[in-house]
Amino acid sequence: MLLSLVLHMYSMRCVLPAAVLLGTAPTYVLAWGAWRLLSAFLPSRFYQAVDDRLYCIYQSMVLFFFENYTGVQILLYGDLPKNKENIIYLANHQSTVDWIIADILAIRQNALGHVRYVLKDGLKWLPLYGCYFSQHGGIYVKRSAKFNEKEMRRKLQRYMDAGTPMYLVIFPEGTRYNPELTKVLAASQAFAAQEEFLCKDSPKIHIHIDRIDKKDVPEEQVYMKRWLHERFEVKDKLLIEFYDSLDPERRNKFPGESVTSKLSLKKTLPSLLILSGLTAGLLMTETGRNLYVKTWIYGSLIGCLWVSIKA
Repeated sequence: MLLSLVLHMYSMRCVLPAAVLLGTAPTYVLAWGAWRLLSAFLPSRFYQAVDDRLYCIYQSMVLFFFENYTGVQILLYGDLPKNKENIIYLANHQSTVDWIIADILAIRQNALGHVRYVLKDGLKWLPLYGCYFSQHGGIYVKRSAKFNEKEMRRKLQRYMDAGTPMYLVIFPEGTRYNPELTKVLAASQAFAAQEEFLCKDSPKIHIHIDRIDKKDVPEEQVYMKRWLHERFEVKDKLLIEFYDSLDPERRNKFPGESVTSKLSLKKTLPSLLILSGLTAGLLMTETGRNLYVKTWIYGSLIGCLWVSIKA
């Protein structure tokens, strides 16, 4: 009986992170909204500094669940500086949670609050989050022929003019799959089921970092396009070697030495306690509960209205 209970609780271990992350969203938005109003007449750099700090608190809580709670082992290859810097983060896009890898790296550079994303347009309709991501510096773009390059340049230039710290995350591949390719999806799902990918945990995450100086990136669009294609050819070769190398000793690892990087609870647990405590306090009173529910409802509606006009 006890063993059955333990196994059932283990199978439900994903419920707690989902409940906490969603449950604290109204609290976070209320805190951010209060600061947005208070800072309305202050220089933008003051708003940005506190907003980055708030974002760091929330994302640190996210990383508590993705790293400390799961016990996943992070293996880093390549060059990851320890200091903050303005960067453009280009990565492959293979899963729904690829964005968390950027957080994993950013917190190790003490730059978690500076993470901003180039996001696909449909994400702007997410309740509460959709509007906030735009306010934090995220840029929504439409893919393919609908992509508005001038609008993206305008937004980026505005952040540059304001001196906004940037850990700008871009997934140049754009999407993980095409739903119209039904045969490809069916074959992929069959392979995943055969290999039991859908039933196993991933105890390790291997991250390969290649840091490229700005001066080594072509500025002309034609040459930059070719350069980007070449970078992704390098990436594809690394992945093929990782998964399918004929040499068993080279499989399931990237070239070079790896460094095991463990995230300290000191960087994540306080954020969890702060946001959970504030949410619990809010829900203990009838006034707080009403405010909580109204934030979910009206915050989502106002946010959707805002992004439909501005984003």
